[in-house]
Amino acid sequence: MTVGIRPPNRVYTTPRQCLFRQGVQVPPHCHYRKPLGHFSTSTSVKEDNPMTTGSVFRVAFWVLFVGVFAMRIYFALRVRQAGERVMPDRQAIEREGRAMFAVRVLMFFLLLAWLALYAINPPWMGVLSVPFPVWLRWVGFVLGLASLGFWAWTQVALGKEWSPQLQLREEHHLVTTGPYARIRHPLYTAMIGYGISLALVTSNWVFVVLAAAAIAGLFARVPKEEQMMIKEFGEEYKAYMQRTGRFFPI
Repeated sequence: MTVGIRPPNRVYTTPRQCLFRQGVQVPPHCHYRKPLGHFSTSTSVKEDNPMTTGSVFRVAFWVLFVGVFAMRIYFALRVRQAGERVMPDRQAIEREGRAMFAVRVLMFFLLLAWLALYAINPPWMGVLSVPFPVWLRWVGFVLGLASLGFWAWTQVALGKEWSPQLQLREEHHLVTTGPYARIRHPLYTAMIGYGISLALVTSNWVFVVLAAAAIAGLFARVPKEEQMMIKEFGEEYKAYMQRTGRFFPI
């Protein structure tokens, strides 16, 4: 074959074969057909990308979890530095109820165990997934960030008066500034939003159940806490209850 002579019609499997055949340039009338199983470059890049939707939301979960864990440690250390205790005393356990306190401790260890499994991510965990749409899971992440910010604001307002237990300080002051100006239990409001956010971000039935159990525990705890505050502050706290909402502003 010489240059300029029209070669017979052939079907080649690569564009390079179509342009050059045995070192001889072939006119542009040759035909190129993609072989079976061929995928476009964009599709291949997409398939090779390790950051799938599931892995993105797993990263989002750990951002939220590490954020609240670091925040709790920081404020607990500040309370300890102020000379106050963080762990419950006998009165705090009796005030909350031994059964409720035991359930709270049990849930804490169950959460730790499940976090370990979530980090390992065994194949059977997919059975527990909830089909939340992607946009709803992003809403959950934004809710989690907002809850973390609100949680931190509440802790700053409480200062050394904060305690994770149903107990008061020796010279406890009634905090009515910051988020407490309109809400009696803003810390629980932040916890409720945070629990819902983890359930949405993980899209996992176990986190949904844990969030529901934690929220139910908060609702059961609030009346006991308010009775403790009324016993300590009397009419001052009753007047405070009249001008504030329990979890949300009036």
